[in-house]
Amino acid sequence: MAVQKVIAIIDYGAGNLRSVVNAVNRLGYQPQVTSRAADLLAARSVILPGVGAAAAAMANLRAQGLDDTIRRLIAADRPFLGICLGLQMLFTTTEEGGEHKCLGVFPGQVHKLPAGLKTPHMGWNQVKQTVAHPIFAGIPDNANFYFVHSYYADPKDKSLLAGETEYGVTFCSVITRGNLVATQFHPEKSGEIGLKIFTNFISLA
Repeated sequence: MAVQKVIAIIDYGAGNLRSVVNAVNRLGYQPQVTSRAADLLAARSVILPGVGAAAAAMANLRAQGLDDTIRRLIAADRPFLGICLGLQMLFTTTEEGGEHKCLGVFPGQVHKLPAGLKTPHMGWNQVKQTVAHPIFAGIPDNANFYFVHSYYADPKDKSLLAGETEYGVTFCSVITRGNLVATQFHPEKSGEIGLKIFTNFISLA
């Protein structure tokens, strides 16, 4: 029997909430969608979904005081899953819409995909696993996941890299650090293989 409130999903007004909730529901869990810091700090695991523009998303997080809460959760090694923009915002700055500060959890910049490519990078693409990690349990190397993005993160600390993808450039598509996992792709839009990512993440809690 699934435990209530094992999973909290951060609602900051810009996330792809419904698809993420539906994916977690399919696994038998009822996540708590919340913008309250106390709820997030009490949860056993936390998901930061993301669609939209980084500057607006960061402004919303700061307005609700959730930027500091996210940093506290990660510093405490709480199981934490960032998705798409939720990965990019973990770094120092993004050049989306001009240079903007992000959460600064990890040093690194978020860059626009190279000129000449069709953007957003939308559709299925392979993820090459660069390290062994529990998030990949039962998932074959070079499995296909669903992407929708025009920017990518470039971590200064290459030990964060757990998965890479090719689209005009080799970019970081999965990072891991302790109980933190973040993906540039959308597991909630990646069918059964995406559900396996959620299953593996929840097992961290």
